[in-house]
Amino acid sequence: MPARSRRAALHLSDEVRDELAAITRSRTEASSRVQRAQMLLAYASGETVSGIARRFDTNRPKVERSIDKALQFGALASLADLPRPGKPTTITAEARVWVISLACQKPKDLGYSYELWTTELLARHVRAHCLEHGHPSLCELARGTVSKILTKAELRPHKISYYLERRDPEFEPKMAQVLCVYRQVELLSEQATESPSLVAYLSYDEKPGIQALGNLAPDRLPVPGEHPCLSRDHQYKRHGTMTLMAGIDLLTGRLHGQVKERHRSREFIELLQQVDAYYPEQTTIRIILDNHSAHTSKETRAYLATAPNRFEFIFTPTHGSWLNLIEGFFAKMPKTMLRGIRVNSKAELVDRILQYLEEINAAPVVHTWKYRTDSTAIV
Repeated sequence: MPARSRRAALHLSDEVRDELAAITRSRTEASSRVQRAQMLLAYASGETVSGIARRFDTNRPKVERSIDKALQFGALASLADLPRPGKPTTITAEARVWVISLACQKPKDLGYSYELWTTELLARHVRAHCLEHGHPSLCELARGTVSKILTKAELRPHKISYYLERRDPEFEPKMAQVLCVYRQVELLSEQATESPSLVAYLSYDEKPGIQALGNLAPDRLPVPGEHPCLSRDHQYKRHGTMTLMAGIDLLTGRLHGQVKERHRSREFIELLQQVDAYYPEQTTIRIILDNHSAHTSKETRAYLATAPNRFEFIFTPTHGSWLNLIEGFFAKMPKTMLRGIRVNSKAELVDRILQYLEEINAAPVVHTWKYRTDSTAIV
């Protein structure tokens, strides 16, 4: 007759038994939890500790520990590891603060050529100078420990996050002036008058650096069942770059534009002449534009002097180009017309872009500005 176990029996309720059975069938639970659940079910069903150890190819003490934990804390609580004290802390709190203070400085200020810290460089600096600063616990500091200290302090001294310093002291007044124009356009659009307005509102900017790339091998068109997309050789030829100078009429959606190799004062004046020829003589042309030197140069001002009261410039504040509505049009071009474009020359690129403008003007879309216009006063 087999000897009776001195260990108490494990009584499981139907609910706990079902949950343990579900854990044993799980494909996402940790293997340690699955095995412990199987051991507890086996012991609760009457199997001996030795039999369970043989079945799971393990030793008796491991099975006994699992059973004892279940008897002490409950079957479900025993599936997880109990908290352990861990290795005693050898790096003092003062030493950690010193490491963090070093991470908040630039390496170049401490005599290194580096602009940013690496964990290896910071660990090497700490080991070299920890004794003189009274932190002997850091003599064997490893880069991995440095990483843990910085992570806990939520520091990433090896990275740069950029911000925009507001350098225009008149940013708010200039922004209000631009938004006031958008509000005026909105009111005129709501009136929906058929008579021509005495004022034209344009949003103008340049899009430089449009690449004229050419193929070295012909593209292969899609073939159903064989090639689902356009096939293209990865090599290409650079023909140069072009600049699109464009202004969008905020009331009608019409685009005025030209494509040039450069965007100097003379090219800007050509665009102004093109706009001047389009609108009636009595119309005042208000243009929202940035502070590019070509817009205020002597050459440009000399031309404006020949057409008094014809143009009014509303300048966006410094670093406020996002206030210019045409930026949305320029942001859309690389995702549509310029996406994957290939040309044989810069002249072909010019023709393609001008054709794109004609296609837009055939069915113009009026662009609207919604950000902070309701609270802008009309002046």
